[in-house]
Amino acid sequence: MERWAGRVALVTGASSGIGAAVCKRLVEADMKVVAAARNEEKLLALQSKLADSSGELITMKCDITDDDEVLNVFSIIKKEFGGVDVCINNAGMSHNRSLLEGSPEDWREMLNINVVGLSLCTREAVSSMRERNVNDGQIIHINSMSGHRVISNSAVHFYSATKFAVRALLEGMRLELRDLKSHIRIAAVSPGLVETEKSLRLYEDEVKKMNMKSLNADDVAASVIHVLSAPPHVQIHDILIRPTDQVL
Repeated sequence: MERWAGRVALVTGASSGIGAAVCKRLVEADMKVVAAARNEEKLLALQSKLADSSGELITMKCDITDDDEVLNVFSIIKKEFGGVDVCINNAGMSHNRSLLEGSPEDWREMLNINVVGLSLCTREAVSSMRERNVNDGQIIHINSMSGHRVISNSAVHFYSATKFAVRALLEGMRLELRDLKSHIRIAAVSPGLVETEKSLRLYEDEVKKMNMKSLNADDVAASVIHVLSAPPHVQIHDILIRPTDQVL
């Protein structure tokens, strides 16, 4: 991680869970980390908690579904720090309703956060890297095992569709970067059941039935560090990480 010291990372959905854990790891690696999320109070609490770390955490309130807010974050980063060297697309959500019970409003919100917001951040991050001739930058999507299989839990079927889309976007961007002969790398980390409020609400019955120990947020953050620690010529594409007791 030495080559990332002093460089700038953007983490979306950074106020809690996996996003907060990733911020902690990156700040401890001496990076300047821009933590973006809707919950400003939680962001400030995280900033206070990490105040003694070797790196720096900068908080920015941002609704990933608002294009202007996203573009403004990148504009501020350019003005204050030069640009983004690492972009962690962690923001994501699910409305937890079956396909038969869901509404177009729910579906559009999931698409706007999980797919469109992720794509806009990726586009802007790559643009920031290329305009500064940063040829070793890194994009990481925090995807999900739900982007690799469809399970019987109907509450996550549309969410799963959005995460399958992230897989397609991952490969599409890899091919576009190769066409440009760029060494900017793109990767994904796809966790199974993680001990966050959202996941435990979704899968509470399955966890109780299997008496299963879930992953924690730092387990996922460790995989982010693994991707960033790889030599510049190594392209890590997608890390699937699940609890040892998880079947699917």
